[in-house]
Amino acid sequence: MDRRTFLSTTSAAMAATALHSSGLGAEETKLKPMALGLLVSPFGAPEATIRRVHDLGFTNCFLSLDGYIGGFTPAIATEMTELLAKYEVTATTVEVVGPPPLVWNFLRGPSTIGLVPPGTRAARIDALRQVSDFAKLVGIPQVQTHCGFIPEDPADPLYPGAVEAIRTVAQHCQGNGQHFLMETGQETPTTMSRMIRDVGMPNLGVGLDTANLILYGKANPVDAVDILGPHVLSIHAKDGRWPTDPSQLGEEVLIGKGLVDFRTVFTKLHRIGYTGAVTIERETSGPQQIEDVRQEKLYLEKILNEVVG
Repeated sequence: MDRRTFLSTTSAAMAATALHSSGLGAEETKLKPMALGLLVSPFGAPEATIRRVHDLGFTNCFLSLDGYIGGFTPAIATEMTELLAKYEVTATTVEVVGPPPLVWNFLRGPSTIGLVPPGTRAARIDALRQVSDFAKLVGIPQVQTHCGFIPEDPADPLYPGAVEAIRTVAQHCQGNGQHFLMETGQETPTTMSRMIRDVGMPNLGVGLDTANLILYGKANPVDAVDILGPHVLSIHAKDGRWPTDPSQLGEEVLIGKGLVDFRTVFTKLHRIGYTGAVTIERETSGPQQIEDVRQEKLYLEKILNEVVG
């Protein structure tokens, strides 16, 4: 399954977070600190998708919108705004990772994912500008993407172009009153920290995916918070295990069955003032996905009640 088809049209057939004190964002939201949310892909069934977020007991969602690339319109923005209001759901962040090709492994990933590969860079920048403009119409204050396998060596020929591409998107988002977030995964936390410094934009932050750091074999999320914590403006709650095949990512698993120490991650972020959402992302599909989400919600609620109160 494509990693961004979470609760999209397949599962549809079945029965803006508060920002870190900077004031950026089209709208301030009134979510509880570290409120649980859900990553969804509304393309093809927007009302069924947003209704499901509400019916599962979530107050907020993270919108994965690749299906709309090249087709964002004011009418779709109006529809999304009305659906979010109707079901009393806050959209905290939008994301696109395309257009293709996208190969989520260690062999072709470096040449196909994010803003690092020169061949798809212009199209990805354009897609991110599109989703930023759409988010502004809906009042969503954060835009997120995978920037790709950012070179650890700043002297790598690909590095300067990646810096400039990320700066270009961050500048566009800044013009729309938004943060631009780099999702963790393909790079070490130190490499991402260096990128934040080198881009030099005040609205550039981090979307912490707790499992991706493990799935890509880059870091333990507990340790990553020590490096990236002050820059974290969104969280994907996901669990996983280290890679065992050097060609393939590690295995994503049900929250609580993998290696992520959620209690410690949340405690560290809470202590440094993180107040944004905690977004569940489960990469199964169909009825199993719904059941997994229900279990993960209960698991994380218990921890968050202990951490946040």
